[in-house]
Amino acid sequence: MNARIRTLPLLVALTFAVPALAAPKASEAITKPVKTVVQSVRYEKDLKALENLGSDQQGLFLLGDEWTKATDAQRKEFTQLFQSLFAKIAFPKVRENFKNLDSITYDEPQVTGDKALVGSTIFINHPLKKQEMKLKYAVEKVGTNWKVVDVSVLGDSMLTGIRDDQVRPLFKEGGWDGLLGAMRKKNDELGAVKLK
Repeated sequence: MNARIRTLPLLVALTFAVPALAAPKASEAITKPVKTVVQSVRYEKDLKALENLGSDQQGLFLLGDEWTKATDAQRKEFTQLFQSLFAKIAFPKVRENFKNLDSITYDEPQVTGDKALVGSTIFINHPLKKQEMKLKYAVEKVGTNWKVVDVSVLGDSMLTGIRDDQVRPLFKEGGWDGLLGAMRKKNDELGAVKLK
């Protein structure tokens, strides 16, 4: 009887521990969209990569208060055009860099509420020169899923560059009509680039 009493706490602990072991770690849920974006871009699955981006969060970052003042139609068109342009311009460049990819390691996410930062190190094994690139991904919880919002290389945010160099100047010059018009024109110019 005494032995049974001593094993009871162990059985109770195991009973409650099993569901915790079966559930995926929170860090895996946060890093999964980052890994999906990277692998999807690498293997030309552009549409799959785009599914894992937080497009509304990107729009809010790029346009600030103007995003909240926009109509649903303006936000929808901006999101579609931005994703199309981003995939057509950035993804081929990323694929070129990944031609000599050796490996990628990911750090544990740094979580603050519904936002997280995921660091990674990309090892490039080029025949002429081995290279190591450190990237940091900004990830945000959207509903029940985590989405990639931004990526920083050497401390420089991709979205900050796009906002300051392109989106703000176009918006300042022509408002929503000017910005969307310029985006439509550029998207038409890149019509030959097909997203898969």
